[in-house]
Order: sequence, then C-alpha cells, then structure tokens
Amino acid sequence: MLLLRLVGILALVSIGVSFALYVVYRDRRYLRFAWRVLVATLLLAGLLMLFYAAERFLVVL
Repeated sequence: MLLLRLVGILALVSIGVSFALYVVYRDRRYLRFAWRVLVATLLLAGLLMLFYAAERFLVVL
C-alpha cells in the first residue's frame, strides 16, 4: 500500500505542475501530459489492487 500512496502523491504533484504550466504558457502539451499521467496512474492502481486481491485470494486457498 505504501507503493500505491507514493505513486498517487507523485501523480498528483505532476498533474498539478502540468496544470500550472498550462495556465502560464497555454500550451496544450501540458494537458496531454497530465491526461497521460492520470490514465497511467489509474491503470497502475487497478493492477496493484488486482494483485493485492489475488494475493489475498491465494492465501485463503
């Protein structure tokens, strides 16, 4: 769970910085980067949660 929290914090910081850069420079590449970070973070979080659930399921068996 520590890994998931660390990834979440880093993702929030990078998305926040990207939005701030977009506001300052009005360059859409910062929004695209923020979107890619969000999608990648959600996919990683989903995979980690699936791994944790599978681990718990295997321990029960």
